Amino acid sequence: MYQITKGQWNGYDTFIMHSDTLEATLLPGLGCNVIRLWDKAAQRDILRAPAESDLDYYMTKPYHFGIPMLMPPGRIRRGKFEYAGVSYQFDQNTANDNHIHGLHRLQPWSVIRAEANDGQAVVTAQFHTADDDNWMRQYPTPLEFQLTFILQGSTLSQHLTVTNIGGQAAPFGFGTHTWFLIDGEPNRWTLQVPVSGIYELDEELITTGNTIPLGKNEQLLNGMNLQGTDFDTVFSIGTDKPEAWLTRDDGYRIRYAGNRPFFKHWVLYTRGVADEIVCVEPYTWLTDAPNLPFDNDTTGLIDLKPNEPITLVLDLEIQHP
Repeated sequence: MYQITKGQWNGYDTFIMHSDTLEATLLPGLGCNVIRLWDKAAQRDILRAPAESDLDYYMTKPYHFGIPMLMPPGRIRRGKFEYAGVSYQFDQNTANDNHIHGLHRLQPWSVIRAEANDGQAVVTAQFHTADDDNWMRQYPTPLEFQLTFILQGSTLSQHLTVTNIGGQAAPFGFGTHTWFLIDGEPNRWTLQVPVSGIYELDEELITTGNTIPLGKNEQLLNGMNLQGTDFDTVFSIGTDKPEAWLTRDDGYRIRYAGNRPFFKHWVLYTRGVADEIVCVEPYTWLTDAPNLPFDNDTTGLIDLKPNEPITLVLDLEIQHP
C-alpha cells in the first residue's frame, strides 16, 4: 500500500513516502534532501539520518546526512572559472580558498505534486535559482530545477530535470553524497563498483587530470570487503554502467545506479577507516571540471543550452535475502 504523510523536523515540514517495504522522508524546506530511508522489512535505517538535535550541524553541513544533492560536486580551484564568455566566482569555503560542493545547501523547494496510488508514491518539487540572490551572485545564469521522487516497492528513484532559462550556454555538474550505514560491521559488507582508474589529487585534493592504476582497488570490480578500507577517492567508471552494489554477508543488497550518458565518475568516502558509513557518490562532472584541459566528454561537464532540459536519474533499490 502506497501513501504520503506529512511530518515535521525541527519545525520544517517533511513529506514521508510509504511503500510496504520502505519509508522515505523528504525535507523540501531545507534543500529537498532525503533525510531518512527506513527499511520496514529489515527494521534498519539505510542512510545516516539527522536527529532533531543535529539542527545546528545540519544547517552548517547539510551534505553530511541522507542523500544531499551537490550542484556542482567536489572542489573548484579558488572557486573561479569562465565558460561561454561568462565569469563565475563561487565562495571560497575551504582551508585553501577553494570552493567545495556547490551552491545548493538549504534553499526551500516548493512541492507541486504529492500523490499515491496503487502502484507508486510520487512527490515533485521545484526550485528556481533566480529566487536566490546568493546563488545568482555566484552563478549568474538562471536555472530551473524540477525534482521528482518515485517510490515503487523497494526502489526509490530521483529524477532531476534541469533547464537553463538564461540566454547563453551554462556549465552544469551534479552529484550526491549518499551516506550508507554499515552499522559498525564493515567486515560484513562488500562494495562492488565499476571503476577503470583513479584520478590523481594534488595537495589541495583537486584533480590534476592524471589517472593512476587501480592497484588494490581493482577488488571493487568484483566486490571489495570494507574491513580496513579508508576511502576519499575519485574514480572513473570508464565505459561501464554507473551501477554500484553494497552487499551484506547475509545476502542483503543495495543497488545504486545513475543514468547514461551523464554519470561518469564515482567518489567513495568512508570518513577515516570504514566503520559506521560508506559514502557512494555518483558524479556527472569531475572535480574542477571547468578548469581542466579536457573536453566535456572526458570531464562530464554538461553544456546546458538555453531551454534544452536534461534529466538525471538515480535509482536506489533494496534487495532482501
